[in-house]
Amino acid sequence: MYRTAYVYVKNKDDALDVVQEVAYRSFKKIHTLKEPKYFKTWLMRITINCATDAVRKNKKVVQLKPEYEKFIGADHEDIPLSITLQQLIDVLEENEKSIVLLRFYHNLTFKEIAKQLEIPPGTAKSILYRALRKLRKQLKEADVHE
Repeated sequence: MYRTAYVYVKNKDDALDVVQEVAYRSFKKIHTLKEPKYFKTWLMRITINCATDAVRKNKKVVQLKPEYEKFIGADHEDIPLSITLQQLIDVLEENEKSIVLLRFYHNLTFKEIAKQLEIPPGTAKSILYRALRKLRKQLKEADVHE
């Protein structure tokens, strides 16, 4: 949950806030879970929803540009993803980001992704392949090799 939240909110404190909110929401709404075998999928969906809510809420906050971090000191001790990967993922739209995370970080199948996001499997595939094309294009533009 933390890693998924971190990809969306891009900092440790907000990711921990998202995880706390997920714990609260899941405890409060556990009665809505119809099939216990889908608990992990249900929890990931809540995580994605909480993370996107946090991102929307934080859009009102002015972010400090990375080049100014040297003046205040950068805290990079607990970053679970490399900066390059984080920057690449940032170019994706929210639905693309969700599918990439579910497919590659949580190893879900297209059928499981489709069920979790409530979209057809073919749509999940096309969104994933579109996202991968964007990522490859970004890699080429940044001159980073896979």
